[in-house]
Amino acid sequence: MALDQSFVGRSYPPTEPYEVGREKIREFAEAIGDANPAYTDPEAAKALGHCDVIAPPTFVFAITYKAAGQVVQDPRLGLDYSRVVHGDQRFTYTRPVRAGDRLSVTSTIESIKSLAGNDVLDIRGEVHDEAGEHVVTAWTKLVARAPEEEA
Repeated sequence: MALDQSFVGRSYPPTEPYEVGREKIREFAEAIGDANPAYTDPEAAKALGHCDVIAPPTFVFAITYKAAGQVVQDPRLGLDYSRVVHGDQRFTYTRPVRAGDRLSVTSTIESIKSLAGNDVLDIRGEVHDEAGEHVVTAWTKLVARAPEEEA
């Protein structure tokens, strides 16, 4: 069953703030194999003009994807998550994510398309810090595969 087009433009409430920790940044940088010292050494980050360590660009995926869960779990949308695959991800930054940031995400459904029986859902996550300043926008594309035909 196709997703309800009336959901396009719908925004969900901001998430509770997520506090970005140095250790989480270090763990993430190690997990992706990025040895950039700005991710682990406060002095190296300060030498580059940052007030503390910064996070790799894809770090914010963890909080924006979790925030997109509000959309995915909305029973009125009718998304069958058991059929969902992650189709694409992109980010546009105003500034890097820093240790000590307290970030909230507001998710909005940007588009719903049906392609070859698959539902394609684009979700925009606007990430703001505690002062309300924009940090990054993340776009997540989810594809709900069409049910398989019975033999």
